[in-house]
Amino acid sequence: MKHLMLTAVADVSESLRSRWFMIYSLVFGGVVVALFISGLTESRVMGFSGLSRVLVTYLQINMAILPLFVLITTVRSVAGDREEGIFEYMLSLPVSLRSWFWGKLIGRFFVVFLPVVLAMFGAVIWGSTKGVEIPWTQVLFYTGFLISLSWCFLGIGMLISTLARSSDVATGSAFMLWLVLLLFLDLILLGMLVQGNWPSESVIAIALANPLQVFRTASMLLFDPQLVLLGPSAYVILDHFGENGFLSWALIYPAALGSLCAWLGYMIFRRGDLP
Repeated sequence: MKHLMLTAVADVSESLRSRWFMIYSLVFGGVVVALFISGLTESRVMGFSGLSRVLVTYLQINMAILPLFVLITTVRSVAGDREEGIFEYMLSLPVSLRSWFWGKLIGRFFVVFLPVVLAMFGAVIWGSTKGVEIPWTQVLFYTGFLISLSWCFLGIGMLISTLARSSDVATGSAFMLWLVLLLFLDLILLGMLVQGNWPSESVIAIALANPLQVFRTASMLLFDPQLVLLGPSAYVILDHFGENGFLSWALIYPAALGSLCAWLGYMIFRRGDLP
């Protein structure tokens, strides 16, 4: 446990000094500032107004850029250290493979989640100073969704990193996975629905296996309990899950998927050739 925590602290310290962390923090902080400067709290669209409008917009932006940042910065963990010969040095130290792998994962989770949650709570503090009503239920649920989504893609990133033999291959694979989950999968499923060869329940079930789609739907559900924007798909989702059931699914499923991927990555890493 001691070596695990030391590895996590070392990864956090190294990441905080890196250029990518500064850019990463500026992106999320800049998004929140831009939303307030644009006067989004003063507008009302589709029933969203005040800080609720800022939060729902912020999370929709997060859905696109957070997984990409997490994947790109994580997939180089194992593959990059293998290329740089870090493992040869590590074998001479009293650090187990388990401590290194899980310490790296925990440290990276802290680093990727910190700017995101600070930006969101910065929005809450800013809204409080402006006299805007704070939707605390949504804030707490959104924090949980972000934790679950971050852990999910951290686990996926570590799995890709252990499978790839070079950091370039790992980065390319991560980018392709991000594109598939964000864009291509929805287009494929839409085509399946249009053709009518697949039952709508099966298509929706495949869509909800995508953690990004789960995140998107859950964030909409908090502000639109009837999921009007999803059309007929809302009936299938609400009939099978219910509102509370789907919110629980959105908290548990991505985290469970990330844990499974991380465990598979660790098993491959432990049995593989380090150099």
